[in-house]
Amino acid sequence: MTATYKILSALLSYPSAELQEVAHDLIVALNVECLLTAPHRTAIGALLKDMSGEDLLELQAEYVELFDRTRALSLHLFEHVHRESRDRGQAMVSLRDRYHAAGLDIMANELPDHIPVFLEFLSLQQPAEARAMLAEPLHILAALGERLKKRAGRYAVVFDALVSLAETDPDAAVVAELQMTALDDPNDLVALDRVWEETEVRFGPGDVTQKGSCPKVSSLLANTAPPRDESEALARLAS
Repeated sequence: MTATYKILSALLSYPSAELQEVAHDLIVALNVECLLTAPHRTAIGALLKDMSGEDLLELQAEYVELFDRTRALSLHLFEHVHRESRDRGQAMVSLRDRYHAAGLDIMANELPDHIPVFLEFLSLQQPAEARAMLAEPLHILAALGERLKKRAGRYAVVFDALVSLAETDPDAAVVAELQMTALDDPNDLVALDRVWEETEVRFGPGDVTQKGSCPKVSSLLANTAPPRDESEALARLAS
């Protein structure tokens, strides 16, 4: 199990008091695993530290405004690929089956193409396979990061970290064209959808689809007591 993917998954999930309570342990685990480069670990650690000391209701309001009310920043991958077409439904069914085969259960009230669930799935894969799968929707992840930067969104560092983990460059032409789409009107995404629909997104060998569910922070840490050492912190993430 790869702790880094689980931590990034938790950061892109709806903010909770539990996440705030275990923020320090998550920072320790990131530094133990060292999957991210030092600059990315520092940026993610700063985000976790900031979130741990802020008002929870304000954090939740910020999250909803960014990811729930702004379609250009939707965390549902297939919304940017298939929109509401029949293809999206079939893609989610296929991805759900893939997750189940890997032992990842999805709650009934969760849509399967949520990025936090995709990252939870990657945490269960071997590092090389996870990198290959992450590279498939990389232009979408990179575009989301650039859009967040234009809004001064703090979550941009998470997408920067994801791009770095893929160890490959996203399609610069697609990302550049996506950046030209205005962010001000969350309901006017015709241009954005057209560009993303023109680029096929695959998730893993032989599979065009993916989906997932929002993992609970309780699955990251068995409890919130401070770890005695770094090894113990990482062991909790593996439980």
